[in-house]
Amino acid sequence: MHEAGSITFDAAGLITAVAQDAATGEILMVAHMNREALERTLATGQAWYWSRSRKRLWRKGEESGHTQRVRGVRVDCDGDAVVLSVEQAGPACHTGHRSCFYRVAAVEGNEVCLIGAAPQGPAEDAPVPSGPRGTGAAPVSGAGPEVLGELAAVLEDRRRRPRPGSYTARLFAEGLARLNEKIMEEAAEVTRAARKETPARLVEEAADLWFHTLALLVFRGIAPAEVFAELGRRRR
Repeated sequence: MHEAGSITFDAAGLITAVAQDAATGEILMVAHMNREALERTLATGQAWYWSRSRKRLWRKGEESGHTQRVRGVRVDCDGDAVVLSVEQAGPACHTGHRSCFYRVAAVEGNEVCLIGAAPQGPAEDAPVPSGPRGTGAAPVSGAGPEVLGELAAVLEDRRRRPRPGSYTARLFAEGLARLNEKIMEEAAEVTRAARKETPARLVEEAADLWFHTLALLVFRGIAPAEVFAELGRRRR
């Protein structure tokens, strides 16, 4: 039975460590720590982990420069996992993505497909069910920043691998001028709904505006996390 107040390392002397953006709450990566890595993290304010493949301690960013400044460490109820609240310098993922969790899982038939991965050939192009209001985006399951991150992954997939009949693919094909035009149209719809329509309609129009703004960010190669980080800086 777990003893209250203790941290429990597994048989290999490790615990699971989740790194979370301090400003946005976005999950950045999952790694492992041994006791020394946790002690160094708490003592230095920099994230240290244990590499199971290399069998050694490593400090996040020691080679890439993409360091993690630790603002706080929380322990779960069983004492066998920790969450690090961090300020991430650059991308957290070795692929260059802001977060390691940049792909979305979807079910097609009896198989689970990943959306938002690196471009693949046409035969491996995973079908994506259409979302509401004919946007061509897949349904997403998260909430808050998570849902925007999932939607951005779907939009990036449409940008890289356009599908016939996809509204989003058509938007990207029409380019920056069309995206700007759509955002201006949707902003006008939001203000009109605020003046003349129901709260439910205002929510729908705001969702359309957010969708098209997110599409513009993806078109320009900007991740939602960069906007969240900017908002976090302004809040402080």
